[in-house]
Amino acid sequence: MAYPPLTTVSRRLLIILLYFGAVSAVGGGVLGVVANGAGVPLDYLTNTPFRSYLVPGLLLGVVIGGTQGLAAIATQRAHPYARVMGAVAGFGMMIWIFVELAVISEYSWLQTVYFTLRVAELLLILVLLDVLSPAARVAPHDDARVHT
Repeated sequence: MAYPPLTTVSRRLLIILLYFGAVSAVGGGVLGVVANGAGVPLDYLTNTPFRSYLVPGLLLGVVIGGTQGLAAIATQRAHPYARVMGAVAGFGMMIWIFVELAVISEYSWLQTVYFTLRVAELLLILVLLDVLSPAARVAPHDDARVHT
C-alpha cells in the first residue's frame, strides 16, 4: 500500500485546519455580534475601549475568520500565494489570542487549543515550503573542502 506524499497529507490537513479556524472564528464573531458575547461576562471588557462584544465580534468574524477562510480556499485551489495567506491567517489568530489574553486577563483552555492549532497550521506551511521535511537536505558546500 503506497502512502500519499507528505505534501499531499500536509496540504489536506492544512485545509481542514484553515476551514475549522474560519468556521469557529465566524461562529464566535456571530455570537459576539448577535448575542453580545453569549454568556461571556461584560466585565471582561472593563479595561478595554469596548462596551459590548459588537466590535470584537466583527473583528473576530470578519478579519480572523475571513483570513482563515480565504487561506483555506486559496490552499484548496493551489493558489500561488496560498502558503503566504495561510501564514498570515495563522499568525493573525495567534496575535488575536495574545491580545485577548493581554487585554481581558482571563484564560480559557480554548485559547490553548486554538493557539496550538495555529502552530500546527504554521508547521504544515513549513512542510509545504519544504523547510520541514525529510526531503529537505542541506547540500554540502564546496567551502568545506580544503583547496590547495
